[in-house]
Amino acid sequence: MRVALLYPEVYDMARFREERKEFPPFGVLYLAAVCERAGHEVAIEKVTPDRTRLDLTGFDAVGFSLASSATYGFMLRARRQSAIRDDALVMVGGVHCNFYPESSLRDFQAHVATDGESEETILALLDQHRGGSPANVPGILYLDGDQVRRTPRRPLLRDIDALPLPARHLLPREDIVISDRLAGTDLPMAHVMFSRGCPFPCSFCAAGQTRIQYRSGASALTELEHLVEAYGIEGFAIVDDNFIVARRKVGDICDHIAHLRLRWSALSRVDTVDENLVARMARAGCIEIKYGMESGSEQLLKAMRKNTRRAQIKRAVHMANDAGIEAKVFVIHGFPGEDAATTEETVSLLQELGATVSRVSLFRFVPLPGTEVYENADLYGVRGTHLQPDWDGDWEKFHIHHNTRRWWGNDQEWEEIETSHTRLRNFVESGWNAQG
Repeated sequence: MRVALLYPEVYDMARFREERKEFPPFGVLYLAAVCERAGHEVAIEKVTPDRTRLDLTGFDAVGFSLASSATYGFMLRARRQSAIRDDALVMVGGVHCNFYPESSLRDFQAHVATDGESEETILALLDQHRGGSPANVPGILYLDGDQVRRTPRRPLLRDIDALPLPARHLLPREDIVISDRLAGTDLPMAHVMFSRGCPFPCSFCAAGQTRIQYRSGASALTELEHLVEAYGIEGFAIVDDNFIVARRKVGDICDHIAHLRLRWSALSRVDTVDENLVARMARAGCIEIKYGMESGSEQLLKAMRKNTRRAQIKRAVHMANDAGIEAKVFVIHGFPGEDAATTEETVSLLQELGATVSRVSLFRFVPLPGTEVYENADLYGVRGTHLQPDWDGDWEKFHIHHNTRRWWGNDQEWEEIETSHTRLRNFVESGWNAQG
């Protein structure tokens, strides 16, 4: 079969104004890879706010990847404005769909909506199209007349090493190899995923899968050797939800790839690293750890269900420095309960960290669909979700680039948030990097 997979192109949140590209769409790259291995012909189509009218009449199956809620609106326009044959199988999946599969199914007038990991599901759907019944495919929702039917959940893959490498060859080379993205270097680099999921319950985060799956060190090595040979990369960035959780798994990958002498970076919590692991990461070429610091207020860290402490943040940053690795921190400002006092706690922690932190990324709080805050908006005093009676239909407002929308608080509280954010931003930009 001829299969088209559509994904939304978005810009990197840290450099949005520069229109710097985000990392490649790994969801559709893995789906394309399994489809090609099964003998199907696949094309990947990019959708942007200015490119929503596509001729897809040459395809037997069309899949829409809803990678984020902020792009839901123009992906829906692509569904309504594109030409698709009446006999083609229309599928919808991705992060937003995993949270809200029934509305995604109906809005996209799709034959099926996938629920969760989809590499096995899409192959089963292509096999059953033109003769089979979706009722026999686990892990989907489909319409039976006006009724939405849900089949039994599909268990997660037991071994993600069994997946083929992502089908990067279906995208332009410039979408794969980038030279301004690795820890302030200009090394030619690519992005990779070595794990899936995150077991931590942070209330602001939209990571939907709570069981973590790792690839083996041998599998990671195979992909990196391919990227070196095919693309000439000298570095890479791991874009997993939370790569550094299982120290034995991370250590296995580090030991397998060390001889490649590539430079790389990864995300981490501050409470999942130790000296031994960080030393192994340094020997394997890690040059930057990006820590989710979020706030200097332990009261807010508890409210976020982050449950980390200032001492752990300082220890993790110093641990990286001691191993010769630069530490970058992510900060979120404006979570419900933020005020001038909590902002000063963040300023004071950054002041204590000083030059031990090489870069800072400051984000404003946004209640992302699917998060604990979003699903319990009334409890947090948050307004504007699609689950509330005054929903305005605007999904694009859930972007995270310097989002100045007022999500909670009265006029006085919001004035305090605005003033304290300006104070924090000026402090960050005077000591570290511009915030885009």
